[in-house]
Amino acid sequence: MKILLHICCAPCSVYPLSVLRDEGMDTMGFFYRYNIHPYTECLKRQQTLEQYAGDIDLKVIYQQGYELETFLQNVTFRESRRCRYCYHDRLRTTALLAKRGRFDCFSTTLLYSKFQNHEMIHAIGEAVEKDTGVSFYYRDFRPGWKEGIETSKKLGMYRQQYCGCIYSEKERYYRSE
Repeated sequence: MKILLHICCAPCSVYPLSVLRDEGMDTMGFFYRYNIHPYTECLKRQQTLEQYAGDIDLKVIYQQGYELETFLQNVTFRESRRCRYCYHDRLRTTALLAKRGRFDCFSTTLLYSKFQNHEMIHAIGEAVEKDTGVSFYYRDFRPGWKEGIETSKKLGMYRQQYCGCIYSEKERYYRSE
């Protein structure tokens, strides 16, 4: 089966890629970047993925441009629901690319993180499947959380400390006085 895997960052891709390849899936990656702030952080994540993809012979589609304003416009005044928008946009964009590329299905490395809303991602993936006609490949990759972390550390990967958006950056670093 040919699958397009949304990749949020290289460290989160280690375990899911291993599983999908072990299952015999013909896997290609897609790096979505519009939600990642600041731009220098986006570049660090992309460069880390480019290095890793080269090391493991993974083809990756890298989103062009940097539409941060669109992301911000869509979550302003809806900050408490920003993750829903972000998950939906990333999964829908991946599914539409998969459709154009005649992939059998699409999935996401977001299903690997214990910090993401797994149930919401699953539900949105299924809704996007219905909307686009491209199958959503659901897999709970969280059991490999520690293995993925250990491997990414051994490989010396850049490991970010927050999800990616400006709001998650604030939650990670800002402490009220």
